[in-house]
Amino acid sequence: MTTQAMDLAPKEEHAALEEADLQQRFDARIDAGDFIEAKDWMPEHYRKTLVRQISQHAHSEIVGMLPEGHWITRAPTLKRKAILLAKVQDEGGHGLYLYAAAETLGTSRDQMTAALLSGQAKYSSIFNYPTLSWADVGTIGWLVDGAAIMNQVPLTRCSYAPYARAMVRVCREESFHQRQGFESLLTMMQQGTAAQREMVQDAVNRWWWPSLMMFGPPDAESPHSAQSMRWGIKRISNDALRQKFIDACVEQAAVLGVSLPDPALKWNAERGAHDFGAIDWSEFQRVVAGDGPCNRERLAARNTAWEDGAWVRDAAMAHARKRENLAPKMPATSPPRGGASDLGRPGVERQEAA
Repeated sequence: MTTQAMDLAPKEEHAALEEADLQQRFDARIDAGDFIEAKDWMPEHYRKTLVRQISQHAHSEIVGMLPEGHWITRAPTLKRKAILLAKVQDEGGHGLYLYAAAETLGTSRDQMTAALLSGQAKYSSIFNYPTLSWADVGTIGWLVDGAAIMNQVPLTRCSYAPYARAMVRVCREESFHQRQGFESLLTMMQQGTAAQREMVQDAVNRWWWPSLMMFGPPDAESPHSAQSMRWGIKRISNDALRQKFIDACVEQAAVLGVSLPDPALKWNAERGAHDFGAIDWSEFQRVVAGDGPCNRERLAARNTAWEDGAWVRDAAMAHARKRENLAPKMPATSPPRGGASDLGRPGVERQEAA
């Protein structure tokens, strides 16, 4: 071994021991239920897992504006238009909260956006389905936002504190969206025509199974769930959340007067939960891989919006540079008290006279 290699060996050994000590402290904090802040030490795999999950969540909020957005100008009443406009605006805000949370992990918003626009980053598969009627808007509120709440409420206790804090407000607003969707469907079912009630049932038939897929693949087939549960990023498993959602929706569907499109759906007294039919996970994998009904349309819409908004970003950057150039330059060090920079400062003459 060369002299240089002998000099490096103790340094590498010390670094490895320090890394092991930091890992042990991190694991102890996770086991104790502590929150991890942005400036705290964390394993690189933990950081990368959070960047992937939070950025995908942010992308889902932004892409999620598209299925409902084109119904704003076609809403049946001014009230419904105002409600939908506010909801789509909320979703844009959720994306901003989440991008900001992801940025605390050392990745830039430009990097995350580039990954989305290139198709490299994923977003929730549910937003690759078309909205064919006004009833789809209410059904998205009831089922899709309902599934989102079921997924996201446990994230308010995520071990990464910036993500957990962002989710508090997101969940409050998503809960409001879910109630709005349910109320819209209830109005159509109780006060609408036969054609409108049929429209609601058709929408429920199309959105039910994709909504169940929102919780992710079965626990045994989920590549990230076990580690995310160990780290406290996730608090409840995919299968447990999906079951909780189904049990809640059965009662809500009865109030609405719609049927859920699953012949195998029935109450199991022994389990204290509803049995349900097999989910077509091949469809889920196909949509996630980019072959859903609207994958290309959604991605094209985001790329067009990015290109069309280039002039706004350029103008904002130019304005920022102009303000920076016009800002007064402060001296590198402060001069002694009573020096030239104190001329005209209130009280200087009185202090010197005293």
